[in-house]
Amino acid sequence: MNPILLAALSMGGIGLAFSILLTIANKKLKVEDDPKIAQVEDALPGVNCGACGYPGCAACAEALVKGDVGISICPVCDDDEREELANILGVELGEGKREVAVLFCQGGNDNAKVKADYEGISTCLAASFQSGGERACDYGCIGKGDCVSVCDFDAIHMGEQGLPVIDRQKCTACGACVEACPRDIIELHPIDRHVFVLCKNEDKGAAARKVCDRACIACKICEKFDDSGGFHVDNFLAKVDYDKYDKDYEKPTGKCPTNVIQLVGEKDEE
Repeated sequence: MNPILLAALSMGGIGLAFSILLTIANKKLKVEDDPKIAQVEDALPGVNCGACGYPGCAACAEALVKGDVGISICPVCDDDEREELANILGVELGEGKREVAVLFCQGGNDNAKVKADYEGISTCLAASFQSGGERACDYGCIGKGDCVSVCDFDAIHMGEQGLPVIDRQKCTACGACVEACPRDIIELHPIDRHVFVLCKNEDKGAAARKVCDRACIACKICEKFDDSGGFHVDNFLAKVDYDKYDKDYEKPTGKCPTNVIQLVGEKDEE
């Protein structure tokens, strides 16, 4: 037989044998997709924002079906979507509280002192690497709207004071604005929290007041007027201990000399 023909037949036989083996192996080793994964993915919001820690809703759905994570893993889901997920997965819905973003700064155009004109790239990140923007406070909002740019849910816009305004009804707590803020002045909090010290300035009182009329001056009046022990001053900045605070909304919000302690949102949001 012609050597070339023999070699061709041999190679063809080997290829056929490998094809048969691969077909058998595929049938033996194939893992069937759980139909629940597609159902769960359909029930998820489908925005693929990555706030759950997974690259997209498909990966999150697979983790949910496997039981690796709970329903609360998706911060974007509304109550109806969570209920549907619980029904598909056959689990209890649980008591997870919705969260919303909160801006810890009131240093807007009327309150914050200006140190210089800024003419660089108009983003908070760029300004933070240069002079820090126009405003004199090194802890406050730079005001270039990076948080607005990254919000996929139209939940943040820049207000008249040059500060981000957060729509608590639209906010999904995806965390994109938190990550985008170079000053770390946006935080996620349970929606039933309404009293906040809206400042991050840890300078001494006189220095803080010099750069912003709405800065915490560490006067400790909040400690004096709150009997629950829910307020304390640390590093020249008042903070709320939500495990102790008795939710008396009238105190000490009305006693703060710089009005830095504020009610945010409505109490019926809880």
